[in-house]
Amino acid sequence: MPIPAPLTPAQRTQIINLVRRTAKAEILPRFRTLSHAEIDQKSGPMDVVTAADRESEKMITRGLLSMFPNAHIVGEETATEEKIAGLATAEMGFAIDPVDGTWNFAHGLSTFGVILATTRFGNPVFGLIYDPITDEIMIADDSTPTQVIAPRRPARSIHVSKGGPVEELSGYVSFYNLREDKRPEMATLMTRFARLYMLRCAAHEFRMVAQGHTDFVLCSSLSPWDHAAGALIVKQAGGHVACLDGSEYRADRRDGYLLCAPDAATWGRVRDAMSFLLEDK
Repeated sequence: MPIPAPLTPAQRTQIINLVRRTAKAEILPRFRTLSHAEIDQKSGPMDVVTAADRESEKMITRGLLSMFPNAHIVGEETATEEKIAGLATAEMGFAIDPVDGTWNFAHGLSTFGVILATTRFGNPVFGLIYDPITDEIMIADDSTPTQVIAPRRPARSIHVSKGGPVEELSGYVSFYNLREDKRPEMATLMTRFARLYMLRCAAHEFRMVAQGHTDFVLCSSLSPWDHAAGALIVKQAGGHVACLDGSEYRADRRDGYLLCAPDAATWGRVRDAMSFLLEDK
C-alpha cells in the first residue's frame, strides 16, 4: 500500500485553524458557564462529559472530513473498540480529544486542552496540543522538532529536561487510573522521587514534559485521543518514548503503560522503579 507524504504546511495550517475556530465557537463560550444539565457522567462522578466535548468533536470531525474525506477518525466521545483497532490499518487516521481534562473544564479550572493526532497505520505522524486559554499550540510531526506557536510571537523549538537520577526527577502519574492492587506500592514509591503530580489533563502533562518543566509522564488506560499526540510531541522534543515493557507505542494499543522521559537512561531508571506494574499478581 502506498505511504502518503506527511501533511503539507498548508494542511497543518488548516488543521490548526480548525482547532482554534472550534475552541472559539464551542469550547470557550461554555467555560465557567455550563449548567448542570450540560454535564453528564460517563463511568462515574470523576468521569464526565459536557456539551462542549460533544459539539467540539462534531465540528472538528466535520472539518477533517472536508479536508480528508477518506480519513479514519476516532473521537473520544464516539469511539468504539472497533474504531480504535481500525487505526492499525488506516492509511490516514485521526484521534481527537475535543476537551481533554473535562473534569477540570466542567469545574471551572483552566487546565484543559484540545488534542489531535494524525496516524499512519497506527503510528503517530503528527501531533497537536492546543491550550484554548492562552491560544498556544504545540505541534510536531515525525520528521521535524516540536514547536510552540503562540499569537504575535515567532514559533520556537522546545526540548525535554536533562533527566537524572530518580531522586531528582519530577513527573506525572495518573494514580487513580492504576489497578487498585498496584496503588499501595506506587504510593510508597512516591517518596523516592522529587515530586509526583497528577493534573487530570494529559494535554498539559505532555506539554510540561516536552518543555522540560517536568521530567516524565507515565500513562495508563491507554487511548489514542489522550496519548498519541503527546507521545510524538515528547519524542520530537528529544525524549525517549516507549511502553513500560519496552515495546514501541502505537495509537491502537489499549493495554499496558506508556512512559515518556528525557532520554533512554532516565527512562530506564523510571522503568526499573516502576517495574512492579508489569507483575501480574
